[in-house]
Order: sequence, then C-alpha cells, then structure tokens
Amino acid sequence: MEARAHLRYARISPRKVSVVLDLIRNQPVDKALAILQYTQKAACEPLFKLVKSAAANAENNHNMDKNALYVAECFVTPGPTLKRIMPRAQGRAFRILKRTSHVTVVLKEKE
Repeated sequence: MEARAHLRYARISPRKVSVVLDLIRNQPVDKALAILQYTQKAACEPLFKLVKSAAANAENNHNMDKNALYVAECFVTPGPTLKRIMPRAQGRAFRILKRTSHVTVVLKEKE
C-alpha cells in the first residue's frame, strides 16, 4: 500500500528541487518534515506542503498508520519551460528560460 502526492507546474528549476529531495529520500515522515522545515532552500516550502499532503492522503484515504510512514520514493521531472527575452547591448535579445517542475512523493508503511 502506498500514498502519493503530486506537485505540478512548480515554478522552480528541477535541479534545485532534486538537491532537497535527496535529503528526505528513505526518511521517516516526521524526520523528513523536520529536515524540510529547517533547510534554507527555496524548494523546501512547497516540498513541505507536498509531504504533509501525502501523509494526509495516507491517513485519510488508505487508513495507514501515520507514525509508520516513510518517504519511499520522491522524484522530480521537468515541466514546460517558459521562454522570456531580456534586452542586451546593441539591440540583441537574450533568452531567459524559466523552468518548471513536476514533483512526486510516494509514502509507504514500514513493516
């Protein structure tokens, strides 16, 4: 039995998110939430809400024990990229890529 939560179209680069996901992979949910709360990274705030949502899904939808949950899987894939232009010297245009992410967290119960 597993509980999932998805975060789609997050306006943060997948590279930045994957650094934080490596910190919480295979951790108990309460420890993962503590790591996310006290880590100084931009991705921590949306991931904190995502892990809490996955824990709520596990408890309410699948009747899993809240204290036995751990982060079994967590991964990020790139979403669509917003292309913007910044003016540069001598009339040139410089492309800015505003990247988005799709994040998935899977919680399972310890046996």
